[in-house]
Amino acid sequence: MNNIEAWLKEHKITEVECMVSDLTGIARGKIAPTMKFISEKGMRLPESILLQSVTGDYVEDDIYYDLLDPADIDMICKPDFTGIYLVPWAIEPTAQIIHDCYDKAGEPIEMSPRNILKKVLKLYADKGWQPLVAPEMEFYLTKRNEDPDLPLQPPIGRSGRQETGRQSFSIDAANEFDPLFEDMYDWCEAQGLDLDTLIHEEGTAQMEINFRHGDPLHLADQILVFKRTMREAALKHDMTATFMAKPITNEPGSAMHLHQSIIDRKTGQNIFSNPDGSMSELFLHHIGGLQRYIPEVLPLFAPNVNSFRRFLPDTSAPVNVEWGEENRTAGLRVPDSTAQNRRVENRLPGADANPYIAIAASLLCGYLGMVNKIDPSAPVKGRAYERRNLRLPLTLESALERMEQCTDIEAVLGSKFCRGYVAVKRVEHENYKRVISSWEREFLLLSV
Repeated sequence: MNNIEAWLKEHKITEVECMVSDLTGIARGKIAPTMKFISEKGMRLPESILLQSVTGDYVEDDIYYDLLDPADIDMICKPDFTGIYLVPWAIEPTAQIIHDCYDKAGEPIEMSPRNILKKVLKLYADKGWQPLVAPEMEFYLTKRNEDPDLPLQPPIGRSGRQETGRQSFSIDAANEFDPLFEDMYDWCEAQGLDLDTLIHEEGTAQMEINFRHGDPLHLADQILVFKRTMREAALKHDMTATFMAKPITNEPGSAMHLHQSIIDRKTGQNIFSNPDGSMSELFLHHIGGLQRYIPEVLPLFAPNVNSFRRFLPDTSAPVNVEWGEENRTAGLRVPDSTAQNRRVENRLPGADANPYIAIAASLLCGYLGMVNKIDPSAPVKGRAYERRNLRLPLTLESALERMEQCTDIEAVLGSKFCRGYVAVKRVEHENYKRVISSWEREFLLLSV
């Protein structure tokens, strides 16, 4: 706490946003004057926020009271100095500080997404391994949309025109939004975010920001902060930035691609490569684990009804867990690289996934493959979209049913987390089914 106090004084912070991530990835918490934050050395929050859905609803009472104390008690939230960032868009000098969640006995709260990632990282640490990840975040820029019944529209760029057609990797198309991205880069630099490159993706006004590879927990924190930052920069320029997996009909979806590799803590060598530079057995088993378990825990990568629209045919997204070298049509891509940089890219997580949960799940699937020596399939050659093997569940409902049966994952992540996560997603799905869509009104209203 002394380091945090010194940092707050150095930056003349007058207000602190104390926050934790819920299951959706929404930053929840309290805003406090700096002196009150220092005196209380953290905050308390109802543990029930970890069972709150994206609509603000809670799970059914029988599940709620089975997983949480009936008295709706508080959890103790302690600030982490590695999770402290400026809030550059605030009027007054403000900091946002990510907290960890504990019970009164000082034990980590099992349903906390950040604690879930820490639990998986400890498995690696116990083996003497250090996983590294490099996330790639895709998102759309759109006009502001006040009516959810209306489709999203591309924003107006510097030229005064809306973007049309496919503009993959176009420098000029990305430069249409220079004023916005200049603010974004300035704010990210002020926060110390490890951004690498900006790319114009395939969709209309669809962008991608790549992060440099590093510690998974640190990068999950950064993604939480980056999403807030990107949305604020867009609002400043009268636009919206959305990380929905499939926000626009007939446009590609948005992913959170995860590059992952593992370093031996003692030698610093990448354990995915043999001394002669070839693929190691551990690497192949890591891929085997991803193939075995991703279909079992797909809701951790595709958490919403909208997530599954990204997996429809001809949407530029992988629809199975095939793997291949330099093959972007496969769910698991092995980029061409040196032996020390050998890695696998998990292309299945959506941009809407909670970064703590998606990174934890991806690393856990690979870990289980290594410790259980799971062999992968043969690498696919050519287009993987049409291959029928190793396919994913087609709906959120079927994916949740499969996740409930995955005892190997539950044994690590815990029964409370797995049951709570599935229950929250079911509440959200029930709310979704109550909404009548524009498609139904268009094609059924006067036809049936």
